[in-house]
Amino acid sequence: MNSRKGATLKLENGAEFRGFSFGYDGPCDGEVVFSTAMVGYPESLTDPSYSGQILCVTYPLIGNYGVPQEGADELGISKNFESEKIWVRGVVISDYSFDYSHWDAVKSLDEWLKE
Repeated sequence: MNSRKGATLKLENGAEFRGFSFGYDGPCDGEVVFSTAMVGYPESLTDPSYSGQILCVTYPLIGNYGVPQEGADELGISKNFESEKIWVRGVVISDYSFDYSHWDAVKSLDEWLKE
C-alpha cells in the first residue's frame, strides 16, 4: 500500500488546491506553468526551459510508464531526456499511477523525483 502525504498548492491570489504529494518531500515555490503533452513527462521534467517552475500537466494519468533508463545515441545525445537533471521545482498532476509498466522503465516517477 502506498502512503499518501497531504499537500497544498497555494497561489499568489490566495487560491488553494489540496491533494497529495509523491517524490521529493518538501516545500517549493515557482511560477506555475502547464503542458498539454499526452506523453513525455521525463522529457518535460528535464527540459531546462522549465527551470524553477512548477509544471502542471494537463493529461490526467501520469506515471503509468515509469522512467526510462539513461542512455545516449552514437552522437552522445540523450535518448530519453532533454538534459542530465530535473529542472522543474514541482509537478502538479490529476491522477498519479503508483504502478508502472514499460519495457524500458527502470524506476517509478516517485522514485526518480526522490533522487
